[in-house]
Amino acid sequence: MKVSREQAERNRREVVASAARLFREHGFDGIGLGEVMRAAGLTHGGFYKQFDSKEGLVREAMAAALERGRAKWKERIAASAGDALPTFVEGYLSPAHRDNPADGCAFAALAAEAARRSDPQLREVFEEQARGYLDMLGSMLDDQPGARSRDRALATLSTVVGALLMSRVVIDPELSDDFLRAAAAAVLRTT
Repeated sequence: MKVSREQAERNRREVVASAARLFREHGFDGIGLGEVMRAAGLTHGGFYKQFDSKEGLVREAMAAALERGRAKWKERIAASAGDALPTFVEGYLSPAHRDNPADGCAFAALAAEAARRSDPQLREVFEEQARGYLDMLGSMLDDQPGARSRDRALATLSTVVGALLMSRVVIDPELSDDFLRAAAAAVLRTT
């Protein structure tokens, strides 16, 4: 049965969204194409009608996940009534974000794994999105333009992503909370 162009596009978006979620939850190699397609409500056989390879899907899914995450933060920040940086930091370094990697930031979930992959195009996706996050953070820190603002944005992004990752990797819930709390305090104190 032939699928309309509109349906094919909806199917592709659903595969990308499902892949982004499953990759963040299980890692790139922790989930197979069959599982991605099932999560999207499609059969495995339809994968190669839409994508050239799993690596192509990985790149597209990560670009979509990171872009969606940045759009979500921009919306929250716009609604923050002038408290942009605390809104971002407290939301990013929250237990809810820590406890839901499948719906959370792809940097914290997959950046280390992406850095080890042999696909330079995947690293380009992460770099492009990192630049977007730095621009977003820079706009929150624009009281000191130039190199100082950029350094603060770099330090802020590095700190929140690292703290979220560390909070996920430890077993002790108190230590996990401490990573989130200490990082948020450090970022908000130095900005």
